[in-house]
Amino acid sequence: MSSIKLINIAKQINAKLHGDGDIIITNIAPIYSANNKQITFLSDNRYINYIANCNAAAIVLKEKNLYACKIAALVVENPYIAYAYIAQMFNNTPLPAEYIHPSAQISYDAKIGNNVSIGANSIIETGVIINNDVIIGAGCFIGKNTQIGKETRLWANVSVYHNIEIGQQCIIQSNTVIGADGFGYANDNGNWIKIPQLGRVIIGNKVKIGANTTIDRGALDNTIIGNGVIIDNQCQIAHNVIIGDNTAIAGGVIMAGSVRIGKSCMIGGASVINGHIDICDEVIITGMGMVIKSINKPGVYSSGVPLQLNKDWRKTATLILNINLINKRLKTVERKLNNQNQKKQ
Repeated sequence: MSSIKLINIAKQINAKLHGDGDIIITNIAPIYSANNKQITFLSDNRYINYIANCNAAAIVLKEKNLYACKIAALVVENPYIAYAYIAQMFNNTPLPAEYIHPSAQISYDAKIGNNVSIGANSIIETGVIINNDVIIGAGCFIGKNTQIGKETRLWANVSVYHNIEIGQQCIIQSNTVIGADGFGYANDNGNWIKIPQLGRVIIGNKVKIGANTTIDRGALDNTIIGNGVIIDNQCQIAHNVIIGDNTAIAGGVIMAGSVRIGKSCMIGGASVINGHIDICDEVIITGMGMVIKSINKPGVYSSGVPLQLNKDWRKTATLILNINLINKRLKTVERKLNNQNQKKQ
């Protein structure tokens, strides 16, 4: 268990210290359950009433909320970002692997850098290049001629197909598949003819990919994931998709082929994006969004009908199904009113 003086935490996150800097902090916890050895944080004013009964050793908060605090405090501009950095200080997640396990099968011509760890039963095929300080968990498959940049980590059972390029300092969670064939078929009089997927997947630096996500290889050109992109669990990224730097994609998102997404976008969970469309930089799509055409202006976009009582939803559905009839009737009424007004004039 880590033990860090409060003053040292303050220095590392550039916070203003209020109270005893010699307090020893052993962990971080929520505001409603933290004990006197833990530090907590307040980033949402909806939880400000918890401060009065908070048992934490210290709290991270904004200057405007310091008045309510009776314990040691670290004052910062953004408590949530401070929380992220503090959580890293107390991170006790074990490494995916700690050495090259004897059962790992590594091709004779694979190039393995310094301080590389490869877990049990992993397979490294011919022509693979694994750079310094890479960690590959148990049961992973790294296909022919794939390159993995330094300090990247793959958790157990990740499959990386052939000719894939993964950048530096990436994290890929378990059971993710990178470089599988895209959904490419031609219909010949009812028979589906498979189109070989000849492109690659190129992943930039500092990309984070969640568990059970699939990123398909390109059909001819490459599927490209930019630097700093974060992708949640169980997402489907189809062939020839291009995702710009620092875009965030929440869980369960499905992208059809040849989508182009700009930089610094945020795609809400369970959203579906149609193929062959472009989304510009700095677009936010809220959860369960259905994107069927290109977006060329930054902003927040939403779709779908929020949850209702079933009896209310039935009424809403009836209105939607009859929207064309309602529209025709409205136009008829408008024409009659316009005619009456013209006669009066």
